[in-house]
Amino acid sequence: MPQDKNSHIIQTIAAYGKSLLGFIRKRVKNDADAEDILQDVWYQFSNVLNAGPVEQTSSWLYKVARNRILDKHKKHTETLLDDILPTDEDDDDAPDFTAILMTEATTPETEYLRNLFWEQLFVALDELPETQRQVFIWQELEDKSFEEISQLTGENVNTLTSRKRYAVLHLRKRLKQLYKEITEY
Repeated sequence: MPQDKNSHIIQTIAAYGKSLLGFIRKRVKNDADAEDILQDVWYQFSNVLNAGPVEQTSSWLYKVARNRILDKHKKHTETLLDDILPTDEDDDDAPDFTAILMTEATTPETEYLRNLFWEQLFVALDELPETQRQVFIWQELEDKSFEEISQLTGENVNTLTSRKRYAVLHLRKRLKQLYKEITEY
């Protein structure tokens, strides 16, 4: 049985390794982070095989990878998301996730809500055009200035600001439903 497990792991790595690494690279800051996350996915995969076979290997691998990416972003960015949180000058009723994200409590409920928020944020980000998504990620999740992004892309700072604004409006709209569900619950 251990030999079968090892050969299954090797076959899975061969079948999904490159595409999974590409998936992760698109969502993290650098290759070193992507490789760390991929290593975590393979480690978790080998551990779960001890308990029994994984029925939908591809889905399982990508779900674990997405969770690891979310974990990585959460560690560094809980205070960077100022733009999707409402301010006094906002005239729209944007959702205010401050109480959920910024609380010191680490109960199962708060962890669940945080994970749900981050999962929905990344789903909403995936709906954006690439240019808007990338500007938002660079500015909010990787804490790059518009000037740095302008140097990277060759785009005008005003263009980048506009793209980010469209992204923020989309994210507020998409996360508003989640906020209602959480607060009415």
